[in-house]
Amino acid sequence: MDEETARKLLDKLASGKINECLIEKSDFLTFRKYLVERPDFKHFRGVAQHGGNVIYYYMEEPRS
Repeated sequence: MDEETARKLLDKLASGKINECLIEKSDFLTFRKYLVERPDFKHFRGVAQHGGNVIYYYMEEPRS
C-alpha cells in the first residue's frame, strides 16, 4: 500500500463514502503511519481479525 491509497481510504471513511475498510496484515504498518498523522485520529476504530487483518470504522464521537 502506498501513501496515496492509504490517505484516500482514510478520507473515504471519514466522509462516510465507505462504512468500513479492511486492511491486510501486510499493509497495516504503512496504513497506520498515515492514520496517526491525522487530526481526527481518535475517530477511527480498528477491530483486529484472525490472521492479523484489521477492519477500520469511522466514529462520530472520538474514543477517549
